[in-house]
Amino acid sequence: MAERRGGAAREDGAGFELPLLLFAGFRSLIDELHRDLAEQGHADVRPAYGYALQAVGRDGATASEIGRRLGVSKQAAGKTVERLEGLGYVERVDDPRDGRRKLVRLTARGVDVLVRSAEGFDRLRARWAEALGADRVRAMEDDLRAMVPADALRLDAPGWFND
Repeated sequence: MAERRGGAAREDGAGFELPLLLFAGFRSLIDELHRDLAEQGHADVRPAYGYALQAVGRDGATASEIGRRLGVSKQAAGKTVERLEGLGYVERVDDPRDGRRKLVRLTARGVDVLVRSAEGFDRLRARWAEALGADRVRAMEDDLRAMVPADALRLDAPGWFND
């Protein structure tokens, strides 16, 4: 399929364009989501915090577990937890299974930002479907699922960028 770039039709894009376009699409979605979250009372949340909040999970996790899930050191995870705790997104409590350990849990504010994020992603996807057509968006998602290894959907993207 020919594509238009600056008025000229091209049969195939250059190889470097695919990862850049995929990343630009990701970045545009994340940036827009965070503008929406800021308007909804979460101006202090950063993209990396979303990964960390997901790593905490519904049942909570220790700083070591969060670090492993994010692909960062326990110390780096601890710093992120401190920031999230200071912003009111998580709290540290005694682990009911082992009183010597601290468990990081989502607060109501942490749950709220995750719920609003999920709703925001649904709105953004709907906007893409409106602009491109629902069938094209579904086909794009199916194609990406076919090309992306099953274990590639992980929470350690922030750590991976820093390697």
